[in-house]
Amino acid sequence: MRVLETHCEWTAGDMHDPALWTETLDRAAQDELDAALHHARARSDDLLAIDRDAFPLPSLSKRLAAIAEELVNGRGVVRIRGLDRARYDNDAMCLLYWGIGAHLGRPWAQNAKGHVLGDVTDQGKAMNDPTARGNELGGIMLPFHCDGSDLVGLMCLDPGAEGGRSRIANAVAMHNELVRTRPDLAAALYEPLPYDFRGEQAAGGAPYYTVPGFTDWDDRLFMRLIPPYIHASQRHAAAPRLTAKQAEALAWIETTAESGRFNVEMAFEAGDIQFINNYHVMHGRGAYRDRPGQVRHLKRLWLETDLYASRPPYFVRHDQSHWNQKRVISRLDAAAAR
Repeated sequence: MRVLETHCEWTAGDMHDPALWTETLDRAAQDELDAALHHARARSDDLLAIDRDAFPLPSLSKRLAAIAEELVNGRGVVRIRGLDRARYDNDAMCLLYWGIGAHLGRPWAQNAKGHVLGDVTDQGKAMNDPTARGNELGGIMLPFHCDGSDLVGLMCLDPGAEGGRSRIANAVAMHNELVRTRPDLAAALYEPLPYDFRGEQAAGGAPYYTVPGFTDWDDRLFMRLIPPYIHASQRHAAAPRLTAKQAEALAWIETTAESGRFNVEMAFEAGDIQFINNYHVMHGRGAYRDRPGQVRHLKRLWLETDLYASRPPYFVRHDQSHWNQKRVISRLDAAAAR
């Protein structure tokens, strides 16, 4: 084990100025996106048929390339602000978001339904439902975790009535501190950890899978930690039991991510888009409250970027997952459903 990618470390103090990680779209950029929206709609009414060539951004594409570089080799988080939510309906907002995402990477399915554009909103799932996933749970705080892709994007259609601040924590800094100060705990997270499949395994497959928490690969840190799913895996008798060291190491990560040393919060405005690097940044959210006409609703993208020359084997060929056998766009209208 060794310290990795120190250029990607940050503390809460390093992130105090939102201007450091916020890209604000000026009028020229907004007009270019609007032109790309109309170009894409003329090309196809099927979102799955729209790639970066069908969503041309002659000037903004250079800025998005710099954002991708920042995500992989910098802070690992960027908020894009400036889309005029009042100007566009949900479908147009989704196409704008999809087109921006197409310039950053290729979409991965996010669940067994094959959603490549998913929803993060109250979907009526209960906390004790063994199939519930975080994006379906309404109101409650979600602890720090990583998702299952290179990059994850969230676009805010509606921030809700109260709360729901986005929370991010720097996994690189936490990894390196653990290697420096508690190498025994770091070693425990370099071991394969069991995860609950939440009922979304392939037909006849095991209800859990294993992935190391930390991986050192080509001088880069790759992290996968979803503590609630790791703990939930223990309900399956066949799943490997967590060792005492692994449990202690998970507790260290959970406590440190919440400590205020390596995490910051940001409020979402309608139209905001956040992208993070899943291997370098954990994310969560604060508790929130909806009211009629103010229903928190985010759209989610999982993206594969070309900026990684190679990956650990368990993060390669994601397109062969059973989740990708059916690729669809989720079109949940959260406000209408409430």
